[in-house]
Amino acid sequence: MSEPERAAGLAYERAGDGPPLVLIHGLGATREIWRPQIGLLAGERDVIAVDMPGFGASPVLEEPATPWALGGAIAGLCDELGIDRPHLAGNSLGGWVALEMAKSGRAASACLISPAGLWRRPLGARRIDARAWARRLRPLVLGLTRLKPAREAMLRTSLGLPERAPAAVGRSLIEAWIDSPGYEAANAEMRRYVCEDLDRVTVPTTIVWGELDRLVAPPRPERRPPGSRYLQFERLGHTPNWDDPELVARLLLEASSAAAPAAATISGPEGK
Repeated sequence: MSEPERAAGLAYERAGDGPPLVLIHGLGATREIWRPQIGLLAGERDVIAVDMPGFGASPVLEEPATPWALGGAIAGLCDELGIDRPHLAGNSLGGWVALEMAKSGRAASACLISPAGLWRRPLGARRIDARAWARRLRPLVLGLTRLKPAREAMLRTSLGLPERAPAAVGRSLIEAWIDSPGYEAANAEMRRYVCEDLDRVTVPTTIVWGELDRLVAPPRPERRPPGSRYLQFERLGHTPNWDDPELVARLLLEASSAAAPAAATISGPEGK
């Protein structure tokens, strides 16, 4: 992972020029999930990839790590950088955080990749805590990541096509998931609530879902922000950054463009 810059207590990486686009990772991840897209976006956007509080190089929150508290921390980063209403892109929990920022007037647009929070009722506690076991067996688990079949099996929950992620990247993703100090608190808060007041999301919003998503089901129409655009692709997973880097970058550019349609529902085979 490259050495980050810091503002408002958060670690971030910034590249490119153009309208600001803030990239928000999901639960157990870091800003590194956007590595395949940053270079593809930097020619047209001022890209800010941030480590949410408690993940990567950012410290944990002192308050409960609710999606709106995480969004408030990122809004504080934007304030310090002199950015009022950036375009936002978020994956999983990061998508919910982007929604909370949009509801509070801190977004120009939102691109939500497999967003959390659009379920109909709170998830409640997990029956089996795989991460707790991985933490207990950390040396063994990280040792197994050097074996391609084991590594890809571990990644298949989040990556639709884990064989496309370089070995070093795969090991780094698994290590970040195991070691995130803010994971338990953010996971507990995420599973305690649903994203409410979706009618307050008035900016252009795109929801992207991959049919290889093994973590969360796509949101029903009534659980999407009014007027949002819904796109579904066959060969993308829950965190699709390595499944099809160019497609994901193109979607982020389209979603953060003034030309993005306000509403549509599209299902297609792109990403094969």
